[in-house]
Amino acid sequence: ARSINLSQPAMSAAIARLRAYFNDELFVMQQRRLVPTPRAEALAPAVREALLQIQLSVIAWDPLVPAESDRRFRIVLSDFMTLVFFEKVIKRVAREAPGVSFELLHINDDSDERLRSGDLDFLIFPDQFMSAGHPSAKLFEEKLVCVGCPNNQQLRGKLSLERFMSLGHVAAMFGRTLKPSIEQWLLLEHGFKRRIEIVVPGFNSIPMLLQGTNRIATLPLRLVRHFEPTIPLQIVDHPLP
Repeated sequence: ARSINLSQPAMSAAIARLRAYFNDELFVMQQRRLVPTPRAEALAPAVREALLQIQLSVIAWDPLVPAESDRRFRIVLSDFMTLVFFEKVIKRVAREAPGVSFELLHINDDSDERLRSGDLDFLIFPDQFMSAGHPSAKLFEEKLVCVGCPNNQQLRGKLSLERFMSLGHVAAMFGRTLKPSIEQWLLLEHGFKRRIEIVVPGFNSIPMLLQGTNRIATLPLRLVRHFEPTIPLQIVDHPLP
């Protein structure tokens, strides 16, 4: 009742009307807690969708004035995007919308559903992972390159697909189900399965894990350039187009 600014009697009366309308208890007491009935659980997605549409309609008529806004945005993105893209966004927002804040979240298995329900404001993903059910816009194009330790003799000269597949790889995967990153998705699309020896939950730790080994990794070129001053890497063209 408090969360929607109703008194307890008003909330009880509203629930009573809903129970009469749907001919169902909707909420029952279990171990001193109110829990939804199966009928209420079945209604929840449609109710959530209706509330979201109302919220979006209200927002559409309330244009954002950056300098006056105190809105908090919840955004799911990779550590790579945080470093090479969102760092610039933060600086610009600090100048033009100082009251705006952000909650940057890791990629997870339910990100798409959370965006649909209104729990998230934006997802920043590669095109291949975007849902057709959401409007989207391209931020930039990125080139993938193969990298390794500067002393890795296996990367001398042109890297063939055969040698690429024979080497051990360090790869980023995300969420509880280890969702593949873009390079893993591309390889699987071409029917290739590489030898992944180390799996990490993001891109930023990969350059350090390549040092002193013959392992290789596939990384976005912007990220490699970002680390270049502190963690030099040997860079070669990826054998896949």
